[in-house]
Amino acid sequence: MNPAEVLLAIFLIAALVVSLLANLLVVICFLCSTEIRKQVSGIFLVNLSLCNLLMTILNMPSTFLAIVKHQQPFGDSLCQAVGFLETFLTSNTMLSMAALSIDKWIAVVFPLSYTSKMRYKDAVLMMGYSWLHSLTFPLVSYFFSWFDYSSMYASCSLHAKEEADTRRFMVFTIVFHAATFMLSLLILCFTYLKVLKVARFHCRRIDIITMQTLVLLVDLHPSVKQRCLSEQKRRRQRATKKISVFIGSFVVCFAPYVVTRLIELLPFVKINRYWGIISKCLAYSKAASDPFVYSLLRQQYKNVLLNIVNRVLKRELYPSSGYNSSLDTENDYCLHRPS
Repeated sequence: MNPAEVLLAIFLIAALVVSLLANLLVVICFLCSTEIRKQVSGIFLVNLSLCNLLMTILNMPSTFLAIVKHQQPFGDSLCQAVGFLETFLTSNTMLSMAALSIDKWIAVVFPLSYTSKMRYKDAVLMMGYSWLHSLTFPLVSYFFSWFDYSSMYASCSLHAKEEADTRRFMVFTIVFHAATFMLSLLILCFTYLKVLKVARFHCRRIDIITMQTLVLLVDLHPSVKQRCLSEQKRRRQRATKKISVFIGSFVVCFAPYVVTRLIELLPFVKINRYWGIISKCLAYSKAASDPFVYSLLRQQYKNVLLNIVNRVLKRELYPSSGYNSSLDTENDYCLHRPS
């Protein structure tokens, strides 16, 4: 292997290890915590983690072997199965992220009616639609025999073998990415921008109260006032940063691969093999980042993991935080839904 392939292989192995461990921790937290299981968002999170785990176990090793061997890693039948799973799992993860954003939007914009608008059975129905939607496209592809090994991406994925299928495959590819990537991205942008609008409104209210208090407390030490003003600034930036991570990680990881798959449909464009593999590895890296973006950095999950470690080491358990919210923005009042 040349240096570029070595770097890609190392990156893929690192993403595989991180994704496997992190998503397992999310599933363990879901199984061990009654409070997490009670939350509607827990259904979306565990579905997302299970999809990421399957992608990590079944698809990442396939691409790694293809990079190392410079050839199709498995037989045709197994390659088609891997391609089917990749199409299904990728669609399902995107729609799960869209469902999480809808849950957060309802919780922030309609906090008083959240329990009636987003019930447990509603979440199950949303996940049912996600599975049905995600199964439709790979089933159509399997019917037309569009799963094959692509050396451009070093993976078994959507690929039209017959010239006669070119136009049909082009239409299918455009519809597939419009109904998964673009639809999910539009939902993420709409919901999180609404959340950000509400968060900024609450931050402005807190800022007004803070400034009025500082004016009244004339004897307050200047250093205390400065800390209050600094906290004001951090509070305004915190919600923006969090939402930027939600949307930004989705775009950075998935957009290069989706755009590349659309551009390659043009007859006069030839995609560089290394760029194709890089875009595929970036898509895989989303499975490694999701547990941290959506779960493990939240205080509730940290408390559950700490309790699990304490039980394993037979330490005295410390009282866990009573914090319980499907939003969980780590004590950020601007995004905290009233309980």
